[in-house]
Amino acid sequence: MPLENQLLKWYLINKRDLPWRKNKDPYSVWISEIILQQTKVSQGVQYYKNFMERFPNIEKLSTSKESHVLKAWQGLGYYNRAINLHKTSKEIINNLDGEFPSTYTDLIKLKGIGDYTASAISSICFDEFNPVVDGNVMRFLTRYNGIKEPIDSKKTQNKVKEIGKRLIDKTNSPGDFNQAMMEFGALICTPFPACDSCILSSKCTAYKKNIVEKLPFKLKKKKAKERFFNYIVLVDPKNKTLIEKRIKKDIWFKLNQFPLVETNFKVNNIRKVSSFNKFINSQKILIKNNTFSKYNIKHVLSHQVLHISFYIFKTEKDIPLGIDLSGLSNYNFPVPINNFIIKKLF
Repeated sequence: MPLENQLLKWYLINKRDLPWRKNKDPYSVWISEIILQQTKVSQGVQYYKNFMERFPNIEKLSTSKESHVLKAWQGLGYYNRAINLHKTSKEIINNLDGEFPSTYTDLIKLKGIGDYTASAISSICFDEFNPVVDGNVMRFLTRYNGIKEPIDSKKTQNKVKEIGKRLIDKTNSPGDFNQAMMEFGALICTPFPACDSCILSSKCTAYKKNIVEKLPFKLKKKKAKERFFNYIVLVDPKNKTLIEKRIKKDIWFKLNQFPLVETNFKVNNIRKVSSFNKFINSQKILIKNNTFSKYNIKHVLSHQVLHISFYIFKTEKDIPLGIDLSGLSNYNFPVPINNFIIKKLF
């Protein structure tokens, strides 16, 4: 039996019962694909349900405040995904008469929708023959075809895309075929597969050549950048504090934080850092007893390692325009700051 037929037959029997597979609604598929770009399915299901409960359709998403969308996204990371979802929903409602684009060509023009997402939506919802290539598909097809070139090169990605194109063109159900490839990679051809029980092992090049553990091959990963964040947590006599919004297009763009002093090295005493003293003087803040308490954490991202220190200072006088500590839950904070608030300020 041809590979494409084997995959489809396997999928129809073994596919997981996932909420976004209940129908071919492009809005539902779009939301699920964006969530799953950087999130495991086991974790993503609940986020998807919560998001769809809050924003059940594209009209609701487009008319909601960006801050509310970011709040619903809290914990998923890569917040630009949520920002782009919100922008694109407005684009569809305001400029496309509320009609979700039905072709790959039109989908890929939208902010936050790349080749993978456009292929997924156009094939699953509109039966276009566009193969998807995500990490699961890349792993499966490089092993099956014995591709030894690095998967983080554009040349290899295009090669795998062409293989997917040849396979999908032989089917009658492009949406099911794409989901079959992704599902097979997620459940069977995993990073540590049980090849002896795989239905495709007899035809798999990597298995026959005993190189499964060597594929897919990836160029040496760049060392993560280390950064040192020093947050100034001011607490006045009325239990109010000062927060700000991140406006630089960096990690956690548009989320809230305590005033930040970023340094190039680990700091033991923030009071000896000139930029801290400049900030305190500019705010005309008097620190009580000239003392502070400190809380350190390490937060690892895919490309950065953050060494975070929270310096808690009591102030002599009230903070102008201060935010009550009890109201901090109404603001959007990155996970490490939110965890600090819950554990250390309450």
